[in-house]
Amino acid sequence: MLYAVDMSTALPPGPQPEEPLDGTQVLVPFGAGADGPCLRADAARNRARLLEAAARLVAEHGAAGVTMEAVAAAAKVGKGTVFRRFGDRTGLLMALLDHEEKKFQAAFLSGPPPLGPGAPPVERLRAFGCAALRRAADDLDLQLAAEPYPDRRFLIPPRRVRYGHVLMLLRQAVPDADCELLAQTLMSYLDPALIHHLTRQRKMPMQRIQDGWYDLVARVTAARQPA
Repeated sequence: MLYAVDMSTALPPGPQPEEPLDGTQVLVPFGAGADGPCLRADAARNRARLLEAAARLVAEHGAAGVTMEAVAAAAKVGKGTVFRRFGDRTGLLMALLDHEEKKFQAAFLSGPPPLGPGAPPVERLRAFGCAALRRAADDLDLQLAAEPYPDRRFLIPPRRVRYGHVLMLLRQAVPDADCELLAQTLMSYLDPALIHHLTRQRKMPMQRIQDGWYDLVARVTAARQPA
């Protein structure tokens, strides 16, 4: 099942992050609405054309060069067409990230262990963080440019899926802890803005950041509520 989300409207309740009871997998896209499997062929071609234009702009000018006006001009369409398809610039940039995000979701929802099901929860947490760090580093500038407004950043469906996945693993590993708050702590470590600060401004090697994730997981999963 694939959820199509209109990022220009109020966000719906978050989907379940792990295997649903009926056994189907849930992949939640970054991109804007009307992009599900029933998307008309002409609409799909227009969407692909706009994304190709946006990708060229990223390659030539970086994420900062991607504006709704620039994409419209590059694709030779009206600006209104871009807004109708993606809602806003954040929706457009998220659509560019969508393909890799769906591959990442598939890996931690149903891929081989330790990232996917079948490994102990702490091992899965360790693997999840390392994969998320690599994912952020690969598209860091684009992810920073796609950062939603503060009142939306914790509500976008892909983040809610990641948070729900971390929460599920914590509840398995430390069922007597306040797993909701601990999950937020772990998610904060994987924030693209923090990764940008550590790798680009502080010049920290990724290995040190990965080792820090292992240490954080070890400390968090050793936590217990006071008696």
